[in-house]
Amino acid sequence: MSQTRSQPLIDLSELSNQEDDDNVTQRIGLILPNNNSRPIGMSSSSTPPGSPHRSDQESTPLLLHDRHLPLNHFPDDVEYASVIASAEQAIEHGIYPERIYQGSSGSYFVKSSDGVKRIGVFKPKDEEPYGNLNPKWTKYMQKICCPCCFGRGCLILNQGYLSEAGASLVDHKLKLNIVPKTKIVHLASTTFNYNAIDRAVAKTKTNIADKFPQIGRHFHHVGLPLKVGSFQMYVEGYKDAEQWLRKFETEPLPSSVQSCFQYQFEKLVVLDYIIRNTDRGNDNWLIKYDIPDIISDATKDNVDDWNMIAAPQISIAAIDNGLAFPFKHPDQWRAYPYYWAWLPQARLPFSQEIKDLVLPRISDMNFVQCLCDDLYELFRVDKGFDYASFHKQMGVIRGQILNLIQAMKDGKSPLQLVQMPVMTVERRSYCYGRSRSQNSEGEDALTQNVPTRAPFFSWC
Repeated sequence: MSQTRSQPLIDLSELSNQEDDDNVTQRIGLILPNNNSRPIGMSSSSTPPGSPHRSDQESTPLLLHDRHLPLNHFPDDVEYASVIASAEQAIEHGIYPERIYQGSSGSYFVKSSDGVKRIGVFKPKDEEPYGNLNPKWTKYMQKICCPCCFGRGCLILNQGYLSEAGASLVDHKLKLNIVPKTKIVHLASTTFNYNAIDRAVAKTKTNIADKFPQIGRHFHHVGLPLKVGSFQMYVEGYKDAEQWLRKFETEPLPSSVQSCFQYQFEKLVVLDYIIRNTDRGNDNWLIKYDIPDIISDATKDNVDDWNMIAAPQISIAAIDNGLAFPFKHPDQWRAYPYYWAWLPQARLPFSQEIKDLVLPRISDMNFVQCLCDDLYELFRVDKGFDYASFHKQMGVIRGQILNLIQAMKDGKSPLQLVQMPVMTVERRSYCYGRSRSQNSEGEDALTQNVPTRAPFFSWC
């Protein structure tokens, strides 16, 4: 049995306060940044796997950044930036995020600086079901004992946080307004799941910075390492759809409210179908139904006044979008169906209201290409980004959009939509984002492919 030999620790109390900072740094084994050194973890090659373009920015890991520019920087969204600032301030004051014990990954409720209000849900990348720091032991046991049934073969591993942010981007581009705003954020907290080495290093750095401030000022970051993940803004007053749907079976909605709910439901259908969400059960989308209160203008002197009733409001929130954007249609054991397809609302044809909202956008090829470009700019920040896999993901999205256009024009229902044969539509050109030039638009020939394989089980 081989043994590793660790070097003896240096007693910091033996270091002289008058000793030069660089000498002290060399004795304790720290590496100070300089302009000629390459950051640790950066690949010597600047070309990411599968990419035809060379870009230093694409190969730079997420945690390497300009020390003068904050990672959580959202100049175009003041409201979201203020929420993130409140979350950071709360963590600094010891109000740490709380782990959510439901679900298959590590996710956390983030509170505001007052410690009372929930303001968001943070899902770190390395605590996803495929992450190496997933705190849920049930998923760990499934991965170890039954690896053949673990995961989904149509999804790219460990990119759920990108899927969460991507769903929010698609929702924003299509003006659906059903996905709570979600972006990629970096946070650190003692309640997150870290390994023992990270905690020991963080404690050592903190001690050094406290005892030797001149050395500590050279550290890029003191404390636990920042975790990259998706941060979704918290929505108030919503409940699981399953709870409301059961109630609506016994207590039907008024006709005006039912019409509004049908429109909101069709927005959910559009979103899930375009991003090919493989995990949309009735327990991971929310409904908010504000039952009207009676507003009485009657007074003691005039008791005959009519009571005024506020108009009822119903809305939907599509959460848990981390298992979307597959690079192929499911073709192995499970089909991962849309569970909303069995609801009575899915049997009604698409309304003219949803057609007017969606069709003009998705029928425009320039809009679809801009949507793919925006998703490219979002997904490419991941250090495991693969250009060829992203190209396949966009092929699935284009195929879904083509089916959705045809279903709406033919007056079909959401149920009939999901029964249509699936396809992928891929471009000949691999250029996306800012690298796409106007001259390449003539080379954007589209190729339509119909999968020949089908899942073994079509009902699960």
